[in-house]
Amino acid sequence: MTFIPAELIKKKRRGETHSDDELNFLISSFTSGQIPDYQMSAWLMAVCFQGMTDAETATLTRTMRDSGQVLDFSRLRRPVIDKHSTGGVGDKTSLVVAPVAAAAGVPVPMIAGRGLGHTGGTLDKLESIPGFSINMTLEEFQSRVGTYGLAIAGQTEAICPADKKLYALRDVTGTVESLPLICGSIMSKKLAEGLSGLVLDVKYGSGAFMKTLENAKALAQLLKSIGERNGVKVVALLTNMNQPLGRAIGNALEVEECLAILRGETQEHFADTRELSLALASWMIVLGGVRPSLTEARGLAEEVLSSGKALKVFEETCLRQGARALGPLPRAKHQLEVNATTSGYVATMDTESIGLAALLLGAGRFSAKDVIDFGVGLECLKKVGDFVEAGQCLFRIHANDQARVTEVQKRLLASVKLSAGRPLCPPLVAETLA
Repeated sequence: MTFIPAELIKKKRRGETHSDDELNFLISSFTSGQIPDYQMSAWLMAVCFQGMTDAETATLTRTMRDSGQVLDFSRLRRPVIDKHSTGGVGDKTSLVVAPVAAAAGVPVPMIAGRGLGHTGGTLDKLESIPGFSINMTLEEFQSRVGTYGLAIAGQTEAICPADKKLYALRDVTGTVESLPLICGSIMSKKLAEGLSGLVLDVKYGSGAFMKTLENAKALAQLLKSIGERNGVKVVALLTNMNQPLGRAIGNALEVEECLAILRGETQEHFADTRELSLALASWMIVLGGVRPSLTEARGLAEEVLSSGKALKVFEETCLRQGARALGPLPRAKHQLEVNATTSGYVATMDTESIGLAALLLGAGRFSAKDVIDFGVGLECLKKVGDFVEAGQCLFRIHANDQARVTEVQKRLLASVKLSAGRPLCPPLVAETLA
């Protein structure tokens, strides 16, 4: 059936619900170039103002998925599971979660992303390992998942071209911040992986895109609804990003932290990274059908981590994807300390500001064209609830170019608020939607 784009724009502007056929027409016609940018921009703005029903959003997502190649793992005759994080500062769990789940017997087809803004990207972290490459065909990707249980790649031109084209338009028309459009973008790429199940790490707080638990829960519920309406089991963990996760912020530094966890180390300064990684991996093991209960799955996750099986999976994956070795990793030339000027308990942290400080050092991108310096970053030496003496180190800066170090030091000092009394420390996982 042929529709008139202007009439569909008016329909959504009035707040009415689109049919599946109307959404299929809009997305397929825009992807093929039959609907021009100016009409799609008007429709996107109407969606921003009027929203979409859950059913509309699920159809939108499915249509975006089907605009490109959809992977097929049915020949494995077992569930394939991935995880996705909405992003945060020091958020490095994929480097632990994926090998733990794969070592436990869950096939993991991980199509990961890059960092932009104050949050880091899994692909950038991995590419700090000398020689590591994400370059492979989708056929090679599917084959490696089937043979080895884990492969990690980036989005290709063949995956969800509609999403890529829509996102570029949303970015320049002020239509990024729409929950249905955000969820459609996230889930279309995940559905294109041919998943049986998905574990979501939906973050809230000062370092997350969703600043409140309430908003994070609304996002998680919609992501879960989209997945389940499209035949994918989804579990969502709502996790605290009111302080950096773990100690390391910056690509090679974060890889080193993950390697320490994979080697079985249990140091206090990355206990939260280890705990969240195990929580996410345990749900992947349950969705993968390897263990029937979360308790049993957690036991298996602990076993493959402590035995070195997960480390072996990670090492072999990296070598298979071109890494020469897992060390030595890039190192910054200069290390400088940021010390507390007064004493007190760490009451709050402006986590987004801390992430932006790492960006100023070159650890991330302000724009897609920026080049990352893999060796730079920060170490967060104190957490919320810790007592700090005046003169004690709060952060350690790893820098190659000292031109912005003074600005970074000021930003980091301003990001931490101290109090006379010890604050309540909220749990790492606030809620699980299973």
